[in-house]
Amino acid sequence: MSEIEYDFIVVGSGIAGLYTALLAQEHGRVLVVTKAGLEECNTRYAQGGIAAAVGSKDSPRQHYRDTLGAGAGLCNRQAVRVLTEEGPARIAELIDLGMHFDTVQGEIALTREAAHSLPRVLHARGDATGMEIELTLARLARFSRVDLWQHRLVTRVLVQGGRAVGIEAVDLHQARRQQVRGRNVVLATGGGGRLFFHTTNPPVATGDGVALAYRAGAEVESLEFYQFHPTCLYHPGAPPFLISEAVRGEGGLLRNEGGERFMEGQHPLAELAPRDIVARAITREMQRTEQPHVYLDVTHLPPERIRLRFPTIYRTCRELGLDITQDWIPVAPAAHYMIGGIRVDLWGRTNLPGLFACGEVACTGAHGANRLASNSLLEVLVFVKRLVQLAADGSAAASQEQAEEAFPLLRTAGPPGQVPQEDEQEVGKGELRRLMWDLVGIERDAVGLKRALSRLAGWRRARPVGEGLQERLELEFMLLTASLMAQAALLRQESRGAHYRSDYPESAPDWQRVIVQHLP
Repeated sequence: MSEIEYDFIVVGSGIAGLYTALLAQEHGRVLVVTKAGLEECNTRYAQGGIAAAVGSKDSPRQHYRDTLGAGAGLCNRQAVRVLTEEGPARIAELIDLGMHFDTVQGEIALTREAAHSLPRVLHARGDATGMEIELTLARLARFSRVDLWQHRLVTRVLVQGGRAVGIEAVDLHQARRQQVRGRNVVLATGGGGRLFFHTTNPPVATGDGVALAYRAGAEVESLEFYQFHPTCLYHPGAPPFLISEAVRGEGGLLRNEGGERFMEGQHPLAELAPRDIVARAITREMQRTEQPHVYLDVTHLPPERIRLRFPTIYRTCRELGLDITQDWIPVAPAAHYMIGGIRVDLWGRTNLPGLFACGEVACTGAHGANRLASNSLLEVLVFVKRLVQLAADGSAAASQEQAEEAFPLLRTAGPPGQVPQEDEQEVGKGELRRLMWDLVGIERDAVGLKRALSRLAGWRRARPVGEGLQERLELEFMLLTASLMAQAALLRQESRGAHYRSDYPESAPDWQRVIVQHLP
């Protein structure tokens, strides 16, 4: 056990972790623990931008309505109100920290994305918004009072007397375990796109935080809702690469192999329909035409506009032999964003005292069953500010604010947190990711979900295999998080938002409730 005791231990170094650390350093000693390098996280791959009602024709009320519309009837209205009303002030604070958004004639440039009623998405360097935010915060963190542990994978949240009191981590270079105590433990570990075979996420997104929190006794919520981005570049052999939703916001059209637009008639907003609708429409078109992808066409737009607005996308595609000003872009859906996560209140608190969560790993309820595009980065800024305020001084506002249950809860025991390891069938990440894509992916049914749960249970009883310590530890987390996700998907006997059951293709009024899982 380290002799140092911190006021804040922050696990993760994406925008959620770094923003927490930078705000928390004003209130005590802060440690950031990250399993990779400081800048390796999901945030840097967020191309589209950050949504906020900062335009002269916009309002928090309109942003609120759009968020509810995308959330398929499961948004926590209190959380959405906090998100949309406090968002503009958080954007101003980010700019004060040194963040530079794109401008036109001195005004912040705004673009429109799917399910937004008007342009409200801020962006930086065209399509490098996440990278710009991450680099801004990482630069500040390196010159701050924050202590940093890189290449340490957190394996356990330490619990004593019913309270989180610290963490245990493994130094991945020296294979040495370390423990450190902290008054507040904040999980900001990001999502779990690497649970699926096709994903826009980097290798670090293995769902660690959900498993850590669950094992410690925290509740998890809405894990059946996983958002699949409709347009990931399809180029065999190339690393996963997202084609931002903003490309469709600027006028990009989806076409099949024959050049036909297929989103017309699917939804009044066509290409700008909510992501779940577009992703399923693309999947079905691929099945109908027996092709591994469809196309995104921007060749009708001015070439210079494309090069200036999407420099990263243009350059990356060019390196792969595609000139997107002349060639259609082959695209297919991929796992993108974990809508559910660790259950938190409007101040980032879990049900385990001393344990907080923020960012993609947390479930505030603001996204409901289907996240509105570019709300995720704003959610970080808004709820991290509240988390630090509460953890630092007990915030009188938090005690006065009465949290209400937005919907009836279906509480259920999840799979055991720890499973005895026996010599059964061994599994690697590849088999797990293929299983999740095939059976717990864009379209699900009871037969496939039961088969997935059975396989996952057997794999969790086996000895995880991998080429190194990190690989094996991550696989344990992945198997637990995948099991929780498949269990929640089986329980929800309807289709809603990002969760689609082919055996229950309609939404059901009696399923307007939230699934919460906890240790047996």
